[in-house]
This record gives sequence, C-alpha cells and structure tokens, in this order.
Amino acid sequence: MFDRFDRGRYATDASLYQMMPLGVLSPKSEDDIHAALEIARAQGVSILPRGGGTSQCGQTVNEALVLDNTQYFNDILELDVEGQRCVVRPGIVLDDLNRALKPHGLWFPVDVSTASRATIGGMAGNNSCGGKSLRYGMMRDNVLSIDGFLADGSKQHFGPVETPPPPGLMADMLSLGAREAAEIDARFPKVMRRVGGYNIDALVPAARPNNLAHLLVGSEGTLAYSTAIELKLWPLIPHKVLGICHFPTFHHAMDATQHLVTLAPQGVELVDSTMIALARDIPLFRATIEEVVTGTPEALLLVEFAETDPSLHRGKLRDLDAMMGDLGFSWRGSGDNWGGVTQVTDPKMQARIADLRSSGLNIMMSMKVDGKPVSFVEDCAVELPDLAAYTAGLTEIFERYGTKGTWYAHASVGCLHVRPVLNMKLDKDVKTMRAIAEECFDLVARYKGSHSGEHGDGIVRSEFHEKMFGPRMVANFAEVKERFDPEGLFNPGKIVNAPKMDDRRLFRYGPDYTVPDFKTELDWSDWTGGGAGFQGAVEMCNNNGACRKLKGGVMCPSFRVTRKEQDLTRGRANTLRLAISGQLGPNALSSDQMAETMKLCVSCKGCKRECPTGVDMARMKIEVQSARSKKHGISLHDRLVGFLPRYAPMVSRLPFLANLRNRVPGLARLSEKLTGFTATRDLPIWSGDPFRDTEVTPQDTPKTVLFADCFNRYFEPENLRATLKVLAAAKVPVEIAAAPTGARPLCCGRTFLSAGLVEEAKVEAQRLVDALLPYARAGVPIIGLEPSCLLTLRDEIPALIPGEGTALLAQHARMLEEYIADQADNPDFTLPLTSPAHKVMVHGHCHQKAMGVMSGIEKALSLLPDTEVEVIETSCCGMAGAFGYGNDTHEISRRMAEADLIPALNVASEDTVIVADGTSCRHQIADLSTRKPIHIARLLEQALK
Repeated sequence: MFDRFDRGRYATDASLYQMMPLGVLSPKSEDDIHAALEIARAQGVSILPRGGGTSQCGQTVNEALVLDNTQYFNDILELDVEGQRCVVRPGIVLDDLNRALKPHGLWFPVDVSTASRATIGGMAGNNSCGGKSLRYGMMRDNVLSIDGFLADGSKQHFGPVETPPPPGLMADMLSLGAREAAEIDARFPKVMRRVGGYNIDALVPAARPNNLAHLLVGSEGTLAYSTAIELKLWPLIPHKVLGICHFPTFHHAMDATQHLVTLAPQGVELVDSTMIALARDIPLFRATIEEVVTGTPEALLLVEFAETDPSLHRGKLRDLDAMMGDLGFSWRGSGDNWGGVTQVTDPKMQARIADLRSSGLNIMMSMKVDGKPVSFVEDCAVELPDLAAYTAGLTEIFERYGTKGTWYAHASVGCLHVRPVLNMKLDKDVKTMRAIAEECFDLVARYKGSHSGEHGDGIVRSEFHEKMFGPRMVANFAEVKERFDPEGLFNPGKIVNAPKMDDRRLFRYGPDYTVPDFKTELDWSDWTGGGAGFQGAVEMCNNNGACRKLKGGVMCPSFRVTRKEQDLTRGRANTLRLAISGQLGPNALSSDQMAETMKLCVSCKGCKRECPTGVDMARMKIEVQSARSKKHGISLHDRLVGFLPRYAPMVSRLPFLANLRNRVPGLARLSEKLTGFTATRDLPIWSGDPFRDTEVTPQDTPKTVLFADCFNRYFEPENLRATLKVLAAAKVPVEIAAAPTGARPLCCGRTFLSAGLVEEAKVEAQRLVDALLPYARAGVPIIGLEPSCLLTLRDEIPALIPGEGTALLAQHARMLEEYIADQADNPDFTLPLTSPAHKVMVHGHCHQKAMGVMSGIEKALSLLPDTEVEVIETSCCGMAGAFGYGNDTHEISRRMAEADLIPALNVASEDTVIVADGTSCRHQIADLSTRKPIHIARLLEQALK
C-alpha cells in the first residue's frame, strides 16, 4: 500500500507523533519479510515492524517501510501443553492467544490493558508489563527465545547462550556485558519496572544463563525482525476476588500501597477521582461506577487476589478489610479516616471493572476540549516506600506549570500512569511539556527510579537516556545498535540517535497544522474546531485501537472480517483528520479514496458506545456521504434505497409487481448491474396487506403513541398488529403517529441519511417531529419497533434539527420492550403471559447495543414464565440496512454473520425461538441459516393467554 491515504493511516500511533511512512506491506510469510528486507537494504530504506500500533511514545511511527504483522502473520506455530510453552508469530493478538490457550488450562499472563489489540511481537518489542507483573513478571521474564532476521538478511535464533559462545554476534554481546558489568550494576535502576534502553543487564556474567532473547525484548524493533517468539505459559487460575479500597485523599492511597502488597495480591491498580468522574460520563462505564463506588473517594485501589484454592479468597478479603482498619480507614470514619473496602466476588462485575480499568488511558482522553492529558512522563517507576513522596513532588511540578495530572494504573509496582493536561497545538504548551519532562526525570533520578516503567522509550524518552543512565551507558547502547544494525535499517531514531522529544515537525499537530472552517450538515457543537466542531469530534480519536478487538462488543465489524486498517474506526478517523487538514490533497473528503475508506462502515454505532473516547463514525460517515453526493450525485442503487419512503406508498398498491424480481428466474441477474443489488440474494418481500393508520381508532387520552416505520409498515405489518394486541392486552390506550390527512405516512429519514441525502432526511425528520412533539409535551411515551428508526429520534434527529423539541422527543422515544420494562413498578400495567417456548435466543440490533437499550429486552422477556432467555454475544449481523444486498458488499456481509451469529444459531435446538428486533437482522438470519426469527412483539403476542 503506497498511496497517500494508506500511508496516512499508518503515520500515527497512540502517541503525540506523526511520521508519514514510505509505504506499508502486510507480509504473509517469512519469505515476504526477507524479500522486503533485501529490497529495503538495496534502496537505503528503513524498516518498521508494527503490531497493533498502540505505542504511547512513538515507537511505531517512522519514515520507513511499515510491515504490518497483524493481518496475516499471526498464527500459533507450536503449543506444548505439558511443557507450558508455545511458539507464535509476532502478529498474534494477546486475547486471541489466550482464547486458544484457555481450553488447555493455560494462559500468557502479561495482561496489558490493550490485550484486545496488542500483539505478542509489539509486547516483546516494548517489554510490556500489565497489571499482574507483581506476580508474573514482565515480558522479558516470560520470553524464552526469539527467531528473527538480522539487518543483513540472515536468520538468527536468540535464546540461552552456550558457554563459551561461538565467535560472532553472541560472543561480542557477552564480552560487552562482562566489560560493563560494574557500570550496569551502578547505573541501572533497581526497580522492577525498568524498560528504558537496551537490556544489556541480560549480558553480564551474574545473569547466567545469559539469554540473548532478553536483549531483543524491549529493543523496539531496532535490532532485529522477530519472526517467531517462544513464550513461557502459566496455569490459568479461573477464580479471583476483588477488593475496592476507598481513600479520602490521593496521598493516603499512595502511602497505603506498600502495606497492601504484603497481603500477596496479584495486582493493585489505582483509579483516581478524575477517572471516576470521566467514567461516569461514558455510557459504557456509568453503571459500573454507580454500583461499586461508595461516596466521593479521591482515589480507589483495586486489590485483586487469585489463589489456586478459591476457599482462601474469603480470608484474603477479611485480611484486606482488617489492614484498611489498621491503617485507620473506616466507613464510619470522617475526614482523613473515612474509607473502606467494597468486595466484588461476581465474575461479571469483575470483568466490567477490568474493562473500566483497562480503558483508563482512553477514559482520560475523553475530554471534549482542545487540552488533553498528554503522555510523556506517563509511566515513571519508583520503589513503593517512595511512591507517596514522588507523586506529591510530581503534583507540585504540574501545579507550578499551571496544569494538573490524571492518575491511575499499577500502584503495586510503583508505576503510575500520569498525564498532565496540555494542548499540543499551542507552542507554549509544547514548551511546558519539555520543562515538565526535564523536572520530572530529575525527580525520578533523585529517587533512583526508572524514567520508563512500562511504555518504553520511542521518541519521548530516548533523548533522556544520558540523564538516566550516564554517557558511558548511552555509548554502550549505541555499540549494541551498531553491532546488530550498522546501516540503521531497523526503526532508526529510537533508543539511540533520537530526535528531540518536542520537535514539532514530528507531531500529529505540527506547527503548520490547520483545519479551515467548512460547512457541515449535523450539529457538532459539543466539540471545538473547524466544521462547527466536526474537527474536534474527529480528533477525539487518539489511536488507542480499542476498535481492533476481534471478540466481544460490536465494533468494528468490518475490521473483524478484513483486518485492514482502513476498515477500522481508527483508520477512518485518521483519514478524516488528514483530509480536513489538507494533508491528503484537495477535495479529499469527497474523493474516491475516502468513499473506499467508508465503504465497509455499516454505521453500526458500536464505536459510539464502545470507543473509550466516543468517536461516532456512523455520524461522521453521514458528513462524508453528504459531501460526496453534493459533488458527484448518487447512484441508482442509492436512489432506490434512499427514496424508499417516497415511493413505498405507491409500490405497496402493486406488491406482486415489486416482488417479481425474486420470483422470475434470471430477473435478479439481469437487474444486478443496473440496480446494484446482488443477484445472490432475494430482496425483502413487499406485503400484500400493508399496515394502515386507520387500523387504530384515535383516543381521547392515549397513554402511548406508536410510530409505524416504513419497514414494518410495508414489509412486516404483522409486527405492528402484534404490538397493538399486546398493548390492548395490557389495557394501554394507543394511538398511531399520523401525518396530516392526505399526506404520505411518516418516516424517520434514515434511508436518506444512508445515501448522503441530508436535506431530504431533514424534511422527513421535521415531519416526524411535528407529528410527535405534541405527544412528547404531554408526557406520552413514543413507542417504536424498528431500532434503526425509533432510535433515530435519540441520535440523528437531534443532530439534524438541534433544539428543545428534538431533545424532548429523545427523552420520550422508547422501544416497545423498553416501554414494557419501564412499567415494572406500575401496578396498573399487567400482561397475562404464558411460556411461548422453553428457550428464547436474542440477537440485538447494533443500534440497540450502541444506545444501551438491550437491558430493556432482557427485562421484558423476563416476564415470560418458565422461559430461558439467552442474549447472543455477537457483533453486527452484517445486513446493516441495504449493505448485505449490495453488489460489492454482500460477501463481506455474509462473513460478518458467519463470525459469531450464524454459528451460535446453528447449535441451538430446533424448538428454540430466535428473537431479533431489527428488520435487517431478521432477513440476514433467515437468509443464512435455517431459522426464522421474529420480532419481540410477535413473541409476546404468541405468549398472550
């Protein structure tokens, strides 16, 4: 990949830097890598191996040929269960590896917070640590050997060294270790969390047996190109307990840590009050915070115990409670004596807390202002007795420069993540960053700590090695680099020969970075910058890569299929940022390359909920499609999809003609090129008896109003009729939201938005708002059946037509199951239900998941007696409106469904009922499986006594 759009997507990582690569290669084999090395060496081009691209310090950006190992070079080569070891390719993701190991009772315990996207190669290159390093050690402690290419193209095995070693590279390195043993002992920090510089302490005689693989660990891709990594595995301990210790001040928490670790937990993690407050504002984490946080603590310490004998856990929690009391903290106390322990034994809640903690970096980045917590002194490490004094000293430095830090992470090993809030677009704040870094590293040196305790060196810290290690040690690092890579082929400028950390020419927001103002269609006023805030919304992406996860949640379904950076929320956001700032050439927003970037975005909105910084790519895609439609017009395919609400009333009068395409052999194939609808699938069947508003008698005092969307009205009217029966059985007077007499039925405008026809969408939205607003002002709930339509009232319509009216409508818009769940405490609401089936499996529509309404469907189905309900854990079904019918997207659509959804349905018993509220979801399931799913309204109708 060598065009400007592809290169731009690899120009950044999770640091503050941006360096445009020369090109990108996704190797499939060692032969590909060897060929790339040969060509690069001949052309004088450097090589940058890359995994998940989540480095905090700029390790994975360079003006080089990037080799992305994640797409193909990611398998397990060997698994020795009895010997508790495995050999893997560098591109395998940690969570994928642990999923494969779990059936064997094993795991790889370097559990970094980015486990859903961090690759083993990247973790080895960075000497990653994770929250359980107190028990399991760091990456260096768990890598047994590494195979890889040297800069000259030769293969080399790095592992335990024979004594004496044969002449050559190994012998030279051991000679250096013997020569510098005294200097290494004097200058290397003794703290556990030391990941700065090269691990030449692995070469000294005292470290025997010397393991050369440990020299590569933490080398940030500067010494060799790893092709196979042998790992030490550990027995999986399935049960654990968590004690959440509350403290009245941050200082008290820091001081208590040295005492709490004596209880032998496997980890002690910090969460400060800033992170608590920010997490409360993020829908994904709000409920978790409310459930486990008592009062208003200034800091929490999450103390985790995991024993092979789970009967010991209760005693561990008692000891923790007693120690907190001994330290002077009590729930009954006040002031400096207030505090206590919340015990968490439920595995599901523990997982939710783990998700919150692992998202700490990104929760901190969720601020919607230009100033953001910046990573540059983020993970310095000191001994535990010095932790409270060190954090107090660092806070004083921040205050002296008019900023404050956000704190969290690995208290148990003296390594706290702290980010002062700065605006990296301002030269004065860049100067402040430099000054803080200088003083901070002086403070760390005073405590004999490490200036790099987890996230490595990269561009941020490499230039400070002389301050930390002294000139002789820096010369030793340079000698190692010269011996391994004399021509500087591998990732130059990291660890040795580094640029200045504040060189703005290397910044994502460089000295010439500007975004000219431009017109946007939606309301982006919650953010700052050009496009009335669109710029700020795009820049919320800090490249954390949470969208790269391959299991769990929804986002990003297209990436899960293709594993391409362009088919990823992060890749799309980076492309948008580069486009609006002029870095991709003129008219980039409406270009063919941008259309290709957005092509596989199914607008699932998974990122809206699951991206820790709230990047809403579905909404951003509307802006892109609008810009493109204005410049290039729209295709017949998009016209047929977009204008459905306009022509549906006429077509519904002659449904047999509309359905001929599915019934006449060859007609689908003949129309395929013209319409853009694939001939491999039947289109939805137009109903011969569409729903009519006159089927419902107007009420004097309706308790609810039903919004009949186009899809249920014209294709599956039985769902609307079932809803009326259910509400009638509950004695709830209902009225239909109707257009003025003689006008066509109401529509939410979603189909127009999917085609980029924003003005037409506004017309439809305004008609709907006008019809529904009187009900909302009267406090009447607005019920809908189709998630993508009803939830438009909560999301897109307030962005299309901002104001008090649409905000009020958003509050009153409810899915049918939400409305039923809302009546749990209403004595006047009763549904006489029997069991319709012994088991019901539910597939949630993406928008239901993104808007956090899945709990409503679970509560509503819990009313069914003697019925087991299972919510299928799956991402997008893949149909996504018309996406699954597209000529050039239907195959991707199938692969999305076949990842998790279809396999789950295939193992379900024949008498299990499948519920799916989304019209597109029901069609996808019916097309790709033997099951016939129904809407929850139909299920409740069947269950009525």
